[in-house]
Amino acid sequence: MILGEAQHALSRRAVGFTLIELMIVVAIIGIIAAIAYPSYQQHVERTRATDAQGALMSLANALERYHTQNNTYVGASVGAGGIFPAESPVDGSAKFYDLAIVDAADPSIANTAANSYRLEARPKNGQGGGTIILMSTGQKTNWN
Repeated sequence: MILGEAQHALSRRAVGFTLIELMIVVAIIGIIAAIAYPSYQQHVERTRATDAQGALMSLANALERYHTQNNTYVGASVGAGGIFPAESPVDGSAKFYDLAIVDAADPSIANTAANSYRLEARPKNGQGGGTIILMSTGQKTNWN
């Protein structure tokens, strides 16, 4: 009978976690989260930047169609009534980049605005990184 009582007493102690064990688990989860969250944020920002690069390429295609029809880039615009949306991502409600046609929209910036352009995706809404640029010559700036 004494052996049965000892087993019963051991099984009662083994049924749960102590406060120290729970605190250790919480600390481990906190350390993992502190390492993983910044990495996740960087991944999200890179994904948004990649989407903006794709939007710039699509804008360049729209500009080339505009040039084919009008024999100039001057007069092309983005946004309402323009040839392409003014923000990226094109789909969805949260926007992280403003898209702009720089040289073609203002001929005084460059003498060759009728035959060339500079497209920019400017970060906004807490998006990190700098302005992403695509030139009519194919030159790309800030494309990682």
